[in-house]
Parts: sequence; structure tokens; C-alpha cells
Amino acid sequence: MTECVAIVDYGSGNLRSVEKAVMRAIADNGLDCRVSVTSSPEAVLSASRIVLPGVGAFADCMRGVKRIDGLDAALAESVRGKGRPFLGICVGMQLLADEGLEHGRLAGLGWISGQVIRIETGQAHLKVPHMGWNELKLVRPHPVLAHLGPGEAAHAYFVHSYHFRASDPRDVIATSEHGETICAAIGRDNIIGTQFHPEKSQALGLTLLANFIRWRP
Repeated sequence: MTECVAIVDYGSGNLRSVEKAVMRAIADNGLDCRVSVTSSPEAVLSASRIVLPGVGAFADCMRGVKRIDGLDAALAESVRGKGRPFLGICVGMQLLADEGLEHGRLAGLGWISGQVIRIETGQAHLKVPHMGWNELKLVRPHPVLAHLGPGEAAHAYFVHSYHFRASDPRDVIATSEHGETICAAIGRDNIIGTQFHPEKSQALGLTLLANFIRWRP
């Protein structure tokens, strides 16, 4: 049976770039999967796997999810209740936290314990936002981050001013350095999130998206 990847539309930008990248990963790897960009809680509940993109501020994105009646409950039922594979991208990853401190303090989904805090580089030549290509360091193996590049030479594209500080270091899958150690990927069970943008990370991003579609947690 053909699987369906639901890319959740809750008013955050970059949906079409994510959709095109997922479709390219499917086509390049001959995967039996279709893609749906949707804001429907019913579509989220019926999807085989879920992608939550995010561009902008934590508070705006969290309010966007809450604004759609039944969407947060559908996400929780599909991901935490039914164990469907989930990928959060950038702010979509940050929303997994207990709370974000961007423009005030606001509760997140609380699926992976931690806070979203501002990057403090402590170095004048390292600007915030952290923007552009940076090296990934894998902290532990994960099927979605397999074969991304030759060893520690894997690079991905970042655009963010805040980062996820996990309460439990065992939830951190990959890091990057920008004046301080940044959580680049986080995950537990059927949930994974990337602070970087796979849809902007060229070959690395397409490999990651294909890995996610094949993933059977």
C-alpha cells in the first residue's frame, strides 16, 4: 500500500521547498510514497508519516499550530499515540521542547524535554542568526542520519537564532559548533528533528529525507 507523507501547513513558510525536496527524494530513490501538504487534522491522523516544517519565531509557530482546531491533538495522537514516524524541521524541531524563550516564554509540545534558548556565541565575528553551511558531528548513530557524508565532513544548511537545549543529552543525535555547541538533530523513539534545513542542504538533505521515508522505528 502506498504510504502518505503529510507536510503540516499551519501558516509557517517554506512549505513548497519542503514538498519539492521530499518529492525529489521519493523520485530519486524509487520509493512508493505520495506527499500531501495539509492543515487537516483528519489528514494528519491518516498519514503514514509526518513532517512539521517551521520558519520564523517559536511563539508564532506554536500559536499557528494551536490556531487550527484539533491539529495539536491530531499530531499527538498520530505521533505519540500511533507511533507514526515524525520529522520536525528547524522551528518544527524546536516545538518539540517543553518551552521556548523567544519573544517571551511559551509552552511547546513537550514531547522531548528541553528549552529553546538564544544562541550566545561570545565571539564578535560569529553572528546571530547562525546562517549558512556548517559541519555536523554525529553524537550517536541514527537511521535517518545514515550515509549523509564522508565521516565528519557532512555539512548542512542552518538559519536560526535560537537552539534546543535538551534536558537529557541522550536525546541529542548530532551537534554543530557556532561559538557554542548547537543541537543539530534530536530524537527519541519515532520522533526526530533537525535544526538545519534538509530541503536546503542539497545531496545531504535528499539522503536524509529518503532515509526518513524508509525509516521503520
